[in-house]
Amino acid sequence: MQQEIIQHLLDINSHFYETFGGVFAATRRRIQPGIRSLLPRLPDAGSWLDLGCGSGSLAAEWAGSRQSEYTGMDFSTTLLAAARAAAPGVHFLQGDLCKPAWLKSLPRSQYQGILCFAVLHHIPGADLRLRLLQQVRSLLPEGGWFVHSVWQFQNSPRLVERVLPWERAGLSADDLEPGDTLLDWRAAQPGAPSQTGLRYVHRFSRAELDELAEKAGFTVQESFESDGKGGRLGLYQIWRAG
Repeated sequence: MQQEIIQHLLDINSHFYETFGGVFAATRRRIQPGIRSLLPRLPDAGSWLDLGCGSGSLAAEWAGSRQSEYTGMDFSTTLLAAARAAAPGVHFLQGDLCKPAWLKSLPRSQYQGILCFAVLHHIPGADLRLRLLQQVRSLLPEGGWFVHSVWQFQNSPRLVERVLPWERAGLSADDLEPGDTLLDWRAAQPGAPSQTGLRYVHRFSRAELDELAEKAGFTVQESFESDGKGGRLGLYQIWRAG
């Protein structure tokens, strides 16, 4: 994928979170069932890094129920403000995973485990996704945990109805990679008018994730679906380093 197309997709999502971050955070105040089912199975030891920590729901749960150290990172200042309010005393950092410099802002060079829920599908371009996952691998010891989820929006008729032609974002389908999708987002808070935004999302297949894991130095330990009506909106995976 050409660099200017990658930047265009990044700009779409950056504009979304700058414009709608507060409203979006208000719709994400609970932990998804898939994440909740994973927590008891993760070792409560060492230091953990949450990439794309969002508005802090997981951080607050972690701080209240686990002994292991937690650090959250997100690129959105709006979401980080919500996270700091939801989980006072937890360490949060601002960092853009699409820029190599995010590694330099970390307080540690290695973590027991790294979390990355509902983030990878917002990273445009196969090469950029692989680079990010290789960076994640560099932060983990042999056997370290990488636990993530990606949207399976194709399993939701409601979300499928929100797929838009790429021309709405000034692009052509020929500019994109297979699985790249433009979705609209709608939300209405009590007493406020409905708001609509655009988001870039990549639809992963399991075969694509398996290939990424192998190239980045991971073994896929477990995969399962959860969340949403029917329990199939999110694909969760546990990868182990090495």
